[in-house]
Amino acid sequence: MLIAKETSYRLLPFRFARIDDHGSESILLTAETGEYLFVSENQLKDLVSKSVDTGSRHYKDLVARHFIFEPHGHNPVPEMAAQYRSRKSFVLDGPALHIFVVTLRCNHTCRYCQVSRAPLGGSGHDMSAEHAELAVDRLFESPSPVITVEFQGGEPLLAFDRIRQIVGLVAARNVAEQRSIQYVITTTLHHLTDEVLDFAEQHKFQFSTSLDGPAFLHNANRPTPSKDAYERTVEGIDRVRARLGHDAVSALTTITSKSLEYPEAIIDEYVARGFNSISLRPLSPYGFAKTSEKRLDYSMTEFIGFYVEALSYLMKLNAQGTFISESYASLLLTNILTPFASGYVDLRSPLGAGLGTLVYNYDGDVYPSDEARMLLEMGEDGLMLGSVSQPLKELLQSPVIDMLLSSGVAEALPGCSDCALVPFCGADPIEHFARQGDPIGHRSFSSFCEKNTALLTHLFRLLRDGDNKTQKILMSWLARRSLSDLPSAGYRG
Repeated sequence: MLIAKETSYRLLPFRFARIDDHGSESILLTAETGEYLFVSENQLKDLVSKSVDTGSRHYKDLVARHFIFEPHGHNPVPEMAAQYRSRKSFVLDGPALHIFVVTLRCNHTCRYCQVSRAPLGGSGHDMSAEHAELAVDRLFESPSPVITVEFQGGEPLLAFDRIRQIVGLVAARNVAEQRSIQYVITTTLHHLTDEVLDFAEQHKFQFSTSLDGPAFLHNANRPTPSKDAYERTVEGIDRVRARLGHDAVSALTTITSKSLEYPEAIIDEYVARGFNSISLRPLSPYGFAKTSEKRLDYSMTEFIGFYVEALSYLMKLNAQGTFISESYASLLLTNILTPFASGYVDLRSPLGAGLGTLVYNYDGDVYPSDEARMLLEMGEDGLMLGSVSQPLKELLQSPVIDMLLSSGVAEALPGCSDCALVPFCGADPIEHFARQGDPIGHRSFSSFCEKNTALLTHLFRLLRDGDNKTQKILMSWLARRSLSDLPSAGYRG
Protein backbone atom coordinates (compact mmCIF):
# COMPACT_ATOMS: atom_id res chain seq x y z
CA MET A 1 0.00 0.00 0.00
CA LEU A 2 1.36 3.40 -1.03
CA ILE A 3 1.18 6.26 1.47
CA ALA A 4 1.17 9.77 0.00
CA LYS A 5 3.92 11.94 1.32
CA GLU A 6 2.54 14.91 3.26
CA THR A 7 3.36 18.18 1.53
CA SER A 8 5.36 20.73 3.51
CA TYR A 9 3.14 23.66 2.58
CA ARG A 10 -0.45 24.54 1.79
CA LEU A 11 -1.90 27.05 -0.60
CA LEU A 12 -3.47 30.31 0.49
CA PRO A 13 -6.10 31.99 -1.74
CA PHE A 14 -4.57 33.72 -4.74
CA ARG A 15 -5.41 34.77 -8.30
CA PHE A 16 -3.25 34.77 -11.40
CA ALA A 17 -3.15 36.25 -14.89
CA ARG A 18 -0.88 35.96 -17.89
CA ILE A 19 0.56 39.44 -18.43
CA ASP A 20 2.36 38.68 -21.69
CA ASP A 21 4.73 36.15 -23.24
CA HIS A 22 7.68 37.44 -21.27
CA GLY A 23 8.87 33.90 -20.63
CA SER A 24 10.55 33.76 -17.25
CA GLU A 25 8.02 36.02 -15.51
CA SER A 26 4.96 36.08 -17.72
CA ILE A 27 2.37 35.36 -15.01
CA LEU A 28 1.24 37.71 -12.26
CA LEU A 29 0.18 36.19 -8.94
CA THR A 30 -1.83 38.33 -6.53
CA ALA A 31 -2.75 37.49 -2.94
CA GLU A 32 -5.83 38.51 -0.99
CA THR A 33 -3.64 40.95 0.93
CA GLY A 34 -2.69 42.82 -2.26
CA GLU A 35 0.85 41.40 -2.39
CA TYR A 36 2.06 40.20 -5.78
CA LEU A 37 4.74 38.15 -7.46
CA PHE A 38 5.79 37.44 -11.06
CA VAL A 39 6.38 33.80 -11.90
CA SER A 40 6.96 31.61 -14.93
CA GLU A 41 4.43 29.09 -16.15
CA ASN A 42 6.49 26.24 -14.73
CA GLN A 43 6.71 27.95 -11.35
CA LEU A 44 2.93 28.30 -11.31
CA LYS A 45 2.54 24.58 -12.07
CA ASP A 46 5.01 23.72 -9.31
CA LEU A 47 3.14 25.97 -6.90
CA VAL A 48 -0.27 24.37 -7.42
CA SER A 49 1.17 20.86 -7.48
CA LYS A 50 2.96 21.63 -4.21
CA SER A 51 6.37 20.77 -5.57
CA VAL A 52 8.24 24.03 -5.01
CA ASP A 53 11.73 23.50 -3.61
CA THR A 54 11.38 24.44 0.06
CA GLY A 55 14.99 25.56 0.25
CA SER A 56 14.75 28.04 -2.62
CA ARG A 57 14.48 31.82 -2.46
CA HIS A 58 11.30 31.53 -4.54
CA TYR A 59 9.72 29.41 -1.80
CA LYS A 60 10.59 32.02 0.81
CA ASP A 61 9.01 34.73 -1.36
CA LEU A 62 5.81 32.71 -1.65
CA VAL A 63 5.66 32.33 2.12
CA ALA A 64 6.51 35.96 2.85
CA ARG A 65 3.91 37.27 0.39
CA HIS A 66 1.16 34.99 1.67
CA PHE A 67 0.68 32.65 -1.26
CA ILE A 68 1.49 29.57 0.83
CA PHE A 69 1.91 28.68 4.49
CA GLU A 70 3.46 25.87 6.52
CA PRO A 71 0.80 24.12 8.64
CA HIS A 72 3.13 23.48 11.56
CA GLY A 73 5.01 26.76 11.26
CA HIS A 74 4.11 30.43 11.52
CA ASN A 75 0.36 31.20 11.48
CA PRO A 76 -0.16 33.82 8.74
CA VAL A 77 -3.82 34.57 9.45
CA PRO A 78 -3.39 37.38 12.05
CA GLU A 79 -0.98 39.39 9.87
CA MET A 80 -3.08 38.76 6.75
CA ALA A 81 -6.14 39.97 8.62
CA ALA A 82 -4.27 43.09 9.73
CA GLN A 83 -3.17 43.81 6.14
CA TYR A 84 -6.65 43.26 4.77
CA ARG A 85 -8.14 45.44 7.49
CA SER A 86 -5.73 48.25 6.58
CA ARG A 87 -6.67 48.06 2.89
CA LYS A 88 -10.38 48.16 3.72
CA SER A 89 -10.24 50.57 6.68
CA PHE A 90 -12.30 53.16 4.79
CA VAL A 91 -15.41 50.99 5.31
CA LEU A 92 -15.59 51.93 8.98
CA ASP A 93 -14.85 55.64 8.61
CA GLY A 94 -18.20 56.81 7.25
CA PRO A 95 -18.60 59.48 4.58
CA ALA A 96 -15.48 61.65 4.60
CA LEU A 97 -16.06 63.60 1.37
CA HIS A 98 -19.05 65.96 1.43
CA ILE A 99 -19.76 67.73 -1.85
CA PHE A 100 -21.92 70.86 -1.85
CA VAL A 101 -23.34 71.72 -5.27
CA VAL A 102 -24.04 75.36 -4.51
CA THR A 103 -25.16 76.30 -8.04
CA LEU A 104 -25.53 74.91 -11.54
CA ARG A 105 -24.86 78.28 -13.16
CA CYS A 106 -21.69 78.58 -15.26
CA ASN A 107 -20.20 80.91 -17.87
CA HIS A 108 -18.60 78.07 -19.84
CA THR A 109 -20.23 76.06 -22.63
CA CYS A 110 -17.96 73.02 -22.57
CA ARG A 111 -19.19 70.38 -24.96
CA TYR A 112 -17.94 67.60 -22.70
CA CYS A 113 -19.53 69.04 -19.53
CA GLN A 114 -20.71 66.27 -17.22
CA VAL A 115 -22.65 68.44 -14.77
CA SER A 116 -25.37 69.80 -17.08
CA ARG A 117 -24.82 73.45 -16.29
CA ALA A 118 -27.45 76.19 -16.15
CA PRO A 119 -27.22 79.62 -17.87
CA LEU A 120 -25.15 82.25 -16.11
CA GLY A 121 -28.17 84.41 -15.36
CA GLY A 122 -30.60 81.54 -14.73
CA SER A 123 -32.76 81.37 -11.62
CA GLY A 124 -33.76 78.43 -9.45
CA HIS A 125 -30.38 76.75 -9.70
CA ASP A 126 -28.73 77.91 -6.45
CA MET A 127 -28.67 76.14 -3.06
CA SER A 128 -30.86 77.80 -0.44
CA ALA A 129 -29.61 78.87 2.98
CA GLU A 130 -31.96 76.36 4.63
CA HIS A 131 -30.66 73.45 2.58
CA ALA A 132 -27.08 74.53 3.29
CA GLU A 133 -27.68 74.48 7.04
CA LEU A 134 -29.33 71.05 6.91
CA ALA A 135 -26.44 69.69 4.84
CA VAL A 136 -23.96 70.81 7.49
CA ASP A 137 -26.04 68.92 10.06
CA ARG A 138 -25.73 65.77 7.93
CA LEU A 139 -21.98 66.31 7.53
CA PHE A 140 -21.39 66.22 11.27
CA GLU A 141 -23.51 63.09 11.67
CA SER A 142 -20.75 61.21 9.85
CA PRO A 143 -18.31 59.54 12.28
CA SER A 144 -15.29 60.30 10.08
CA PRO A 145 -12.61 62.22 12.02
CA VAL A 146 -11.31 63.69 8.74
CA ILE A 147 -13.75 65.64 6.55
CA THR A 148 -13.26 67.16 3.11
CA VAL A 149 -15.81 69.83 2.22
CA GLU A 150 -15.83 70.31 -1.53
CA PHE A 151 -17.73 73.03 -3.37
CA GLN A 152 -18.87 72.34 -6.90
CA GLY A 153 -21.19 73.66 -9.56
CA GLY A 154 -21.69 74.86 -12.24
CA GLU A 155 -19.27 77.52 -11.20
CA PRO A 156 -19.38 77.60 -7.37
CA LEU A 157 -17.85 81.08 -7.11
CA LEU A 158 -21.09 82.43 -8.59
CA ALA A 159 -22.68 81.43 -5.28
CA PHE A 160 -19.89 82.67 -3.04
CA ASP A 161 -22.28 83.91 -0.36
CA ARG A 162 -23.52 80.35 0.09
CA ILE A 163 -19.95 79.07 0.34
CA ARG A 164 -19.27 81.68 2.99
CA GLN A 165 -22.35 80.59 4.94
CA ILE A 166 -21.45 76.89 4.81
CA VAL A 167 -17.85 77.44 5.90
CA GLY A 168 -19.05 79.63 8.75
CA LEU A 169 -21.47 76.94 9.92
CA VAL A 170 -18.84 74.21 9.68
CA ALA A 171 -16.22 76.27 11.52
CA ALA A 172 -18.67 77.11 14.33
CA ARG A 173 -19.72 73.49 14.81
CA ASN A 174 -16.15 72.26 14.65
CA VAL A 175 -15.15 74.20 17.75
CA ALA A 176 -16.87 71.43 19.70
CA GLU A 177 -16.53 68.60 17.16
CA GLN A 178 -12.76 68.97 16.63
CA ARG A 179 -12.71 67.23 13.25
CA SER A 180 -9.91 67.71 10.74
CA ILE A 181 -11.56 69.81 8.01
CA GLN A 182 -10.22 70.55 4.54
CA TYR A 183 -11.98 72.87 2.09
CA VAL A 184 -11.72 72.32 -1.65
CA ILE A 185 -13.33 74.35 -4.40
CA THR A 186 -13.58 73.09 -7.99
CA THR A 187 -13.68 76.19 -10.16
CA THR A 188 -12.72 77.72 -13.49
CA LEU A 189 -10.98 80.50 -11.50
CA HIS A 190 -12.62 83.07 -13.78
CA HIS A 191 -14.57 84.69 -10.95
CA LEU A 192 -11.80 85.17 -8.42
CA THR A 193 -11.89 88.39 -6.44
CA ASP A 194 -9.76 89.73 -3.62
CA GLU A 195 -12.68 88.96 -1.30
CA VAL A 196 -12.64 85.31 -2.40
CA LEU A 197 -8.88 85.06 -2.01
CA ASP A 198 -8.97 86.67 1.45
CA PHE A 199 -11.58 84.15 2.55
CA ALA A 200 -9.69 81.24 0.99
CA GLU A 201 -6.49 82.29 2.73
CA GLN A 202 -8.29 82.54 6.08
CA HIS A 203 -9.73 79.02 5.82
CA LYS A 204 -6.81 77.37 3.97
CA PHE A 205 -8.76 76.50 0.84
CA GLN A 206 -7.39 74.27 -1.90
CA PHE A 207 -8.40 75.10 -5.48
CA SER A 208 -8.94 72.60 -8.28
CA THR A 209 -9.34 73.77 -11.84
CA SER A 210 -9.31 72.48 -15.41
CA LEU A 211 -6.46 73.09 -17.83
CA ASP A 212 -6.87 71.10 -21.03
CA GLY A 213 -3.49 71.97 -22.50
CA PRO A 214 -2.14 74.85 -24.60
CA ALA A 215 -4.37 77.80 -25.43
CA PHE A 216 -5.61 76.44 -28.76
CA LEU A 217 -6.76 73.20 -27.15
CA HIS A 218 -8.16 74.62 -23.91
CA ASN A 219 -10.17 77.30 -25.71
CA ALA A 220 -11.53 74.73 -28.17
CA ASN A 221 -12.59 72.33 -25.40
CA ARG A 222 -13.83 74.93 -22.92
CA PRO A 223 -15.32 77.84 -24.87
CA THR A 224 -16.61 81.02 -23.28
CA PRO A 225 -18.46 83.94 -24.88
CA SER A 226 -15.33 86.08 -24.54
CA LYS A 227 -13.16 83.35 -26.15
CA ASP A 228 -10.40 83.78 -23.57
CA ALA A 229 -10.94 80.77 -21.28
CA TYR A 230 -7.27 79.79 -21.31
CA GLU A 231 -5.98 83.28 -20.55
CA ARG A 232 -8.39 83.76 -17.65
CA THR A 233 -7.66 80.30 -16.21
CA VAL A 234 -3.90 80.88 -16.29
CA GLU A 235 -4.38 84.29 -14.71
CA GLY A 236 -6.47 82.66 -11.96
CA ILE A 237 -3.80 80.03 -11.31
CA ASP A 238 -1.20 82.77 -10.91
CA ARG A 239 -3.42 84.77 -8.56
CA VAL A 240 -4.10 81.79 -6.29
CA ARG A 241 -0.42 80.91 -6.13
CA ALA A 242 0.60 84.48 -5.42
CA ARG A 243 -1.75 84.66 -2.44
CA LEU A 244 -1.97 81.09 -1.11
CA GLY A 245 1.22 79.42 -2.28
CA HIS A 246 2.27 77.36 -5.26
CA ASP A 247 0.59 74.12 -4.15
CA ALA A 248 -2.78 75.70 -3.33
CA VAL A 249 -4.09 75.00 -6.84
CA SER A 250 -4.16 71.80 -8.89
CA ALA A 251 -5.43 71.18 -12.38
CA LEU A 252 -6.75 68.36 -14.53
CA THR A 253 -7.25 67.84 -18.22
CA THR A 254 -10.20 66.12 -19.85
CA ILE A 255 -9.19 64.20 -22.95
CA THR A 256 -11.34 64.86 -26.01
CA SER A 257 -10.84 63.36 -29.45
CA LYS A 258 -8.82 66.46 -30.37
CA SER A 259 -6.67 66.04 -27.26
CA LEU A 260 -5.63 62.56 -28.36
CA GLU A 261 -3.36 64.16 -30.96
CA TYR A 262 -1.32 66.20 -28.46
CA PRO A 263 -0.09 64.14 -25.46
CA GLU A 264 3.30 65.87 -25.33
CA ALA A 265 1.91 69.38 -25.87
CA ILE A 266 -0.57 68.89 -23.02
CA ILE A 267 2.13 67.69 -20.66
CA ASP A 268 4.52 70.45 -21.75
CA GLU A 269 1.84 73.00 -20.84
CA TYR A 270 1.63 71.61 -17.31
CA VAL A 271 5.41 71.66 -16.98
CA ALA A 272 5.54 75.25 -18.24
CA ARG A 273 2.90 76.23 -15.67
CA GLY A 274 4.91 74.68 -12.83
CA PHE A 275 2.60 71.78 -12.01
CA ASN A 276 4.19 68.65 -10.55
CA SER A 277 1.17 66.50 -11.34
CA ILE A 278 -1.22 66.03 -14.25
CA SER A 279 -4.51 64.12 -14.35
CA LEU A 280 -5.38 62.61 -17.73
CA ARG A 281 -9.02 61.62 -17.55
CA PRO A 282 -11.20 60.20 -20.32
CA LEU A 283 -14.59 61.61 -21.21
CA SER A 284 -17.41 61.04 -18.77
CA PRO A 285 -20.65 59.19 -19.66
CA TYR A 286 -22.71 61.77 -17.77
CA GLY A 287 -24.54 65.04 -18.35
CA PHE A 288 -23.99 67.06 -21.54
CA ALA A 289 -20.96 64.86 -22.30
CA LYS A 290 -23.34 61.97 -22.95
CA THR A 291 -25.33 63.90 -25.52
CA SER A 292 -22.11 65.09 -27.19
CA GLU A 293 -20.72 61.59 -27.73
CA LYS A 294 -20.98 61.65 -31.52
CA ARG A 295 -18.90 64.82 -31.66
CA LEU A 296 -16.43 64.06 -28.90
CA ASP A 297 -16.25 60.36 -28.12
CA TYR A 298 -13.57 57.83 -28.95
CA SER A 299 -12.94 54.23 -28.08
CA MET A 300 -11.34 53.25 -24.80
CA THR A 301 -8.65 51.55 -26.88
CA GLU A 302 -7.77 54.96 -28.36
CA PHE A 303 -7.63 56.53 -24.90
CA ILE A 304 -5.39 53.75 -23.59
CA GLY A 305 -3.01 54.25 -26.52
CA PHE A 306 -2.91 57.98 -25.75
CA TYR A 307 -2.39 57.33 -22.04
CA VAL A 308 0.48 54.90 -22.56
CA GLU A 309 2.18 57.37 -24.92
CA ALA A 310 1.68 60.19 -22.41
CA LEU A 311 3.01 58.05 -19.56
CA SER A 312 6.13 57.25 -21.60
CA TYR A 313 6.74 60.95 -22.14
CA LEU A 314 6.22 61.66 -18.43
CA MET A 315 8.78 58.98 -17.56
CA LYS A 316 11.22 60.55 -20.02
CA LEU A 317 10.80 64.00 -18.45
CA ASN A 318 11.27 62.56 -14.95
CA ALA A 319 14.43 60.75 -16.07
CA GLN A 320 15.74 64.11 -17.32
CA GLY A 321 15.14 65.72 -13.93
CA THR A 322 11.67 67.28 -14.31
CA PHE A 323 9.35 65.85 -11.68
CA ILE A 324 5.77 65.47 -12.87
CA SER A 325 3.49 62.55 -12.02
CA GLU A 326 0.21 61.34 -13.49
CA SER A 327 -2.47 61.35 -10.80
CA TYR A 328 -4.41 58.24 -11.77
CA ALA A 329 -1.21 56.24 -12.10
CA SER A 330 -0.25 57.48 -8.62
CA LEU A 331 -3.56 56.19 -7.26
CA LEU A 332 -3.10 52.79 -8.90
CA LEU A 333 0.51 52.57 -7.72
CA THR A 334 -0.60 53.36 -4.18
CA ASN A 335 -2.98 50.41 -4.37
CA ILE A 336 -0.22 48.17 -5.77
CA LEU A 337 2.81 49.20 -3.72
CA THR A 338 1.46 50.17 -0.30
CA PRO A 339 -0.63 48.35 2.30
CA PHE A 340 -3.22 51.13 2.13
CA ALA A 341 -6.01 52.00 -0.29
CA SER A 342 -5.56 55.13 -2.37
CA GLY A 343 -8.72 56.74 -1.01
CA TYR A 344 -10.12 57.47 -4.46
CA VAL A 345 -13.78 56.49 -4.26
CA ASP A 346 -14.06 54.99 -7.76
CA LEU A 347 -11.34 52.46 -6.90
CA ARG A 348 -12.93 51.24 -3.69
CA SER A 349 -14.44 47.87 -2.95
CA PRO A 350 -16.88 47.98 -1.23
CA LEU A 351 -17.83 51.02 -3.24
CA GLY A 352 -17.07 54.56 -2.11
CA ALA A 353 -20.36 56.09 -3.26
CA GLY A 354 -22.53 56.71 -0.22
CA LEU A 355 -20.13 54.95 2.14
CA GLY A 356 -17.34 57.45 1.57
CA THR A 357 -19.02 60.30 -0.30
CA LEU A 358 -22.23 62.29 -0.05
CA VAL A 359 -23.42 64.97 -2.45
CA TYR A 360 -25.84 67.71 -1.38
CA ASN A 361 -27.47 68.99 -4.53
CA TYR A 362 -28.53 72.61 -5.02
CA ASP A 363 -32.20 71.56 -4.71
CA GLY A 364 -31.80 69.80 -1.34
CA ASP A 365 -31.64 66.24 -2.63
CA VAL A 366 -28.83 63.95 -1.50
CA TYR A 367 -26.91 61.55 -3.72
CA PRO A 368 -24.26 58.90 -3.02
CA SER A 369 -21.80 60.42 -5.46
CA ASP A 370 -21.34 63.22 -7.95
CA GLU A 371 -21.91 60.76 -10.80
CA ALA A 372 -25.24 59.68 -9.31
CA ARG A 373 -26.29 63.32 -9.16
CA MET A 374 -25.32 63.80 -12.79
CA LEU A 375 -27.66 61.00 -13.82
CA LEU A 376 -30.51 63.22 -12.60
CA GLU A 377 -29.61 65.79 -15.20
CA MET A 378 -29.90 63.01 -17.80
CA GLY A 379 -33.46 62.24 -16.71
CA GLU A 380 -32.60 59.44 -14.27
CA ASP A 381 -33.37 60.09 -10.58
CA GLY A 382 -33.32 56.48 -9.39
CA LEU A 383 -30.08 56.88 -7.43
CA MET A 384 -31.21 59.66 -5.11
CA LEU A 385 -30.86 58.77 -1.41
CA GLY A 386 -33.44 61.23 -0.15
CA SER A 387 -33.71 64.77 1.16
CA VAL A 388 -31.16 66.79 3.07
CA SER A 389 -33.76 67.09 5.83
CA GLN A 390 -33.47 63.37 6.60
CA PRO A 391 -30.95 62.13 9.19
CA LEU A 392 -27.77 60.58 7.82
CA LYS A 393 -28.67 57.19 9.28
CA GLU A 394 -31.90 57.21 7.32
CA LEU A 395 -30.16 58.26 4.10
CA LEU A 396 -27.62 55.45 4.44
CA GLN A 397 -30.40 52.90 4.95
CA SER A 398 -32.15 53.82 1.72
CA PRO A 399 -32.96 51.17 -0.90
CA VAL A 400 -30.42 52.83 -3.21
CA ILE A 401 -27.60 52.08 -0.76
CA ASP A 402 -28.79 48.46 -0.53
CA MET A 403 -28.78 48.19 -4.32
CA LEU A 404 -25.32 49.78 -4.63
CA LEU A 405 -23.85 47.57 -1.91
CA SER A 406 -25.21 44.44 -3.58
CA SER A 407 -23.31 45.42 -6.74
CA GLY A 408 -20.43 47.31 -5.15
CA VAL A 409 -18.13 44.58 -3.83
CA ALA A 410 -15.78 43.76 -6.69
CA GLU A 411 -14.55 40.55 -5.06
CA ALA A 412 -18.07 39.15 -5.39
CA LEU A 413 -18.91 40.27 -8.93
CA PRO A 414 -18.91 38.03 -11.99
CA GLY A 415 -15.84 38.80 -14.06
CA CYS A 416 -14.11 40.46 -11.08
CA SER A 417 -14.09 37.74 -8.44
CA ASP A 418 -11.45 35.69 -10.25
CA CYS A 419 -9.53 38.62 -11.76
CA ALA A 420 -5.92 38.93 -10.63
CA LEU A 421 -6.25 42.73 -10.58
CA VAL A 422 -9.23 42.93 -8.23
CA PRO A 423 -7.15 43.77 -5.10
CA PHE A 424 -6.13 47.03 -6.78
CA CYS A 425 -9.39 47.94 -8.53
CA GLY A 426 -12.96 48.85 -7.59
CA ALA A 427 -16.55 48.09 -8.52
CA ASP A 428 -18.01 51.50 -9.48
CA PRO A 429 -21.64 50.38 -9.96
CA ILE A 430 -22.80 53.89 -10.82
CA GLU A 431 -20.67 54.10 -13.97
CA HIS A 432 -21.94 50.68 -15.03
CA PHE A 433 -25.50 51.84 -14.39
CA ALA A 434 -24.86 54.91 -16.55
CA ARG A 435 -23.24 53.01 -19.42
CA GLN A 436 -25.08 49.67 -19.36
CA GLY A 437 -28.28 50.37 -17.44
CA ASP A 438 -27.28 47.87 -14.74
CA PRO A 439 -25.10 48.47 -11.66
CA ILE A 440 -23.24 45.18 -12.12
CA GLY A 441 -23.05 45.33 -15.88
CA HIS A 442 -21.23 42.91 -18.12
CA ARG A 443 -17.55 43.17 -17.34
CA SER A 444 -16.57 42.04 -20.84
CA PHE A 445 -18.15 45.20 -22.23
CA SER A 446 -17.18 47.51 -19.37
CA SER A 447 -15.08 50.54 -20.27
CA PHE A 448 -14.24 50.84 -16.57
CA CYS A 449 -12.75 47.33 -16.62
CA GLU A 450 -11.08 47.86 -19.97
CA LYS A 451 -9.36 51.00 -18.76
CA ASN A 452 -8.24 49.71 -15.37
CA THR A 453 -7.13 46.33 -16.72
CA ALA A 454 -4.97 48.00 -19.37
CA LEU A 455 -3.49 50.64 -17.06
CA LEU A 456 -2.81 48.27 -14.17
CA THR A 457 -1.23 45.74 -16.54
CA HIS A 458 0.95 48.45 -18.06
CA LEU A 459 2.12 49.58 -14.62
CA PHE A 460 2.88 46.01 -13.58
CA ARG A 461 5.01 45.59 -16.71
CA LEU A 462 6.91 48.77 -15.83
CA LEU A 463 7.46 47.48 -12.29
CA ARG A 464 8.69 44.14 -13.62
CA ASP A 465 10.80 45.30 -16.57
CA GLY A 466 11.89 48.79 -15.57
CA ASP A 467 15.47 49.60 -14.66
CA ASN A 468 16.46 51.24 -11.36
CA LYS A 469 15.68 54.71 -12.70
CA THR A 470 12.16 53.64 -13.74
CA GLN A 471 11.57 52.03 -10.35
CA LYS A 472 12.68 55.19 -8.55
CA ILE A 473 10.42 57.37 -10.70
CA LEU A 474 7.37 55.21 -9.98
CA MET A 475 8.15 55.18 -6.26
CA SER A 476 8.55 58.96 -6.27
CA TRP A 477 5.01 59.28 -7.56
CA LEU A 478 3.80 57.74 -4.30
CA ALA A 479 5.63 60.24 -2.12
CA ARG A 480 4.38 63.47 -3.70
CA ARG A 481 0.71 63.04 -4.42
CA SER A 482 -1.20 66.18 -5.37
CA LEU A 483 -4.64 67.61 -4.65
CA SER A 484 -6.07 65.76 -7.63
CA ASP A 485 -5.45 62.51 -5.74
CA LEU A 486 -8.13 63.41 -3.21
CA PRO A 487 -11.23 61.22 -3.35
CA SER A 488 -13.08 63.64 -5.59
CA ALA A 489 -11.20 66.85 -6.13
CA GLY A 490 -9.83 67.25 -9.59
CA TYR A 491 -11.94 64.52 -11.14
CA ARG A 492 -15.14 66.44 -11.79
CA GLY A 493 -16.76 68.78 -14.28
